[in-house]
Formats: sequence, C-alpha cells, structure tokens
Amino acid sequence: MTKEVISDKQGISLVILFIMGSTLVLGTGAEAGKDSWLAILVAAAFACPVVLMYSRLLALSPGKDLFYISEWVLGRMLGKGIGLLYIWFAFHLGALVIRNFGEFINTISLPETPKIIPMTGLVLLCLWAVKSGIEVLGRWGELGLIVLLILIFLTIGLLVPKMDWRNIQPFLQKGFKPIGKGALAVFSFPFAETVVFAGVFSVLQRKNSIYRVYLWGLLLGAAIVWATAFTEILVLGEGEYTTILFPAHSTVRRINIRNFIQRLEIIPAIAFLGGGFIKVSICLFSACYGIARVCNYEDYRIVASPVALLMLNLSHWIYDSTMEMFDWAFQVWPYYAFFFQVILPAILLVAGEIKNRQGKGAGKNYDG
Repeated sequence: MTKEVISDKQGISLVILFIMGSTLVLGTGAEAGKDSWLAILVAAAFACPVVLMYSRLLALSPGKDLFYISEWVLGRMLGKGIGLLYIWFAFHLGALVIRNFGEFINTISLPETPKIIPMTGLVLLCLWAVKSGIEVLGRWGELGLIVLLILIFLTIGLLVPKMDWRNIQPFLQKGFKPIGKGALAVFSFPFAETVVFAGVFSVLQRKNSIYRVYLWGLLLGAAIVWATAFTEILVLGEGEYTTILFPAHSTVRRINIRNFIQRLEIIPAIAFLGGGFIKVSICLFSACYGIARVCNYEDYRIVASPVALLMLNLSHWIYDSTMEMFDWAFQVWPYYAFFFQVILPAILLVAGEIKNRQGKGAGKNYDG
C-alpha cells in the first residue's frame, strides 16, 4: 500500500482530538453523579496500561498495523478473521459518531432539518480527508487542536463565576459502586476506543515512538475531558448533568458577562465538529486499511467511497430515537466494546509474545 508518515506531534494531536470527539458534547461518566470527575480519573488510570498493551502489540512489529500483526500471530485465515472483527468495530464506531453528530445538530440547531443532511455533510468531509491521505489529516489535527484548546479553556475561564463548589460536595456520598460504573463507561467511551489507532499507527515517522504517542495522547485527552466534565458539574449540578442530553451545550448557555458576552453555544458545536471529524476519519481510515489488508489491495483509497456511504447508511438506520442512542451508548456499549478493546488485544499480545520468544519475529518469517 501507499506509504504515508506523520510526526509524533501529529499522532498525539489526532489521539487527543479522537478522545475529545463526541465526548465533550455527549458527556460521560454520568453514572457516578457528582463524582463523575473522580470516575474519569479512575478510568484514565485503568486506560494507561491498556494503551501500553496496544503499544506493545504494535512494537512487536515496528511499522506494521494491527491487521498485519493479527495474521502474523494467528496465521493467515484466523488473522484475517480477527481483522474482519476490527474492521467491523471501526466501521460501527464511525457510524455511531456520525449519528451522534446528526442528533446533536437536529436537537440543538435544526429541528426541522432531516438528520441525514448534516450527517451526509460530515461523511463527505471525512471521505475527502481519507482520499487526501492521513498526512493531510495529521497536519489538520496539529493545527485544529490548538484552535479547539483555546476555545475550550477560554470557555472554562468565562464560566468560573457560574461555578458552585457545593455541587461536588460531599465526595463519595453514594460510595464507590457508582464511581466504578462511571469509570467503566468512561474507559470504554472514549479512552479504550483508541484501539482503532492500532489499525493506522503504522504511519508514524519514528517507529519506536508508539508508546510516547499513545500514552501522551491518552493523558492529555483525559485531562481535557476531565476539565470539561468538572466544569459542567460545578456549573450545572448533579441533577442537570446526569439528566440533560447535551450538558456542554447547556453549560455554555450560562455564560453572560454584562449582557455582552453571551450566546456562545457555537463553541461546543465547533469542538464537536472538529473532534467528530477526526474520530470518524480515523474510523474510516482504519476500516479501509483493514479491508485493503484482508483483500490484498494496493491502495486503501479505492474502497473509501463505498465504505463511507455504507457507514452513513448504517448511522441513519441504527437507532429509532435520540433516547435509544443514549441508552445504547451508556448501557450497552461498555460491555459490547470490552471484547474489542481489552480481550482481543490481550489474546493477540500473549500469542505475539510467545511467538516472539520462539524467535519468530514479525517480518522475519512472515511475508504478509
């Protein structure tokens, strides 16, 4: 396939934006109530060894992706089967994010406009990114992250007068069980979703930097998610934070500086568009890379258009309502995704370590 490269800084930027994705608008960890900010910290702590597991798996064969490594570790047929599972996961995740975007736009801004219209616009934008190559996406991510960080932290600064520290007191009022449930939700959405990058991180310019990119991307992305969730809880309180559909939008609506600085709801919309664009594009990249590997195509771009259109079609039909979308995201997704995020990578890593110790290093005896 066509060889592309991105720098470590661009890789970290993409991971951060991927984690921000739809999380900043939908919120996460609401199961923990006012202790959601603690749940995010616990989830980040558990996610660190998991992303190190992804990194180690990729380090077994520097410069190769998850689809190649699956075939090397488990053999051609079984490895292609695992590859198909991860193609589905990336495809499914991309469709979910597209629908998140459509529901947000339809609920907040354009209630009379069919959801398929903004969803189609996002998919076409992501398709353009995939056709242009991940190098273009990496450069956009590096610049876009700076803009989004300025907007996010400026917004947090403007919300300081609206914060009430009593909204997070007392700590651990309901015990550790809600925090555990909230941490599981945050772990699966969005931290461990970064397993999708295992399908595209063969493009890193420095092959030995996979640990640095993955870990720094996770930690910085988690810090941003924590800061926004902490702000939302302080401003909205537990009742609103855990019941409203889009807490970021409701939080930003509270900004009113002398009746002059107000109506800044466009900021979470911009953050959602920027992060969602990156997240869907990475999912589309990973699915197309995987199909090209499994089908032995020379260039992943030849399947980009049909995959993008199928992803759009799935996103349109996957839910019957907004409430069904939220119910799936917070009640079903953590358990469904755990298989792809933890169990399969763990199996691949154990098998890969055994094969590596037997002296059958990836790329030495496997021609993929």
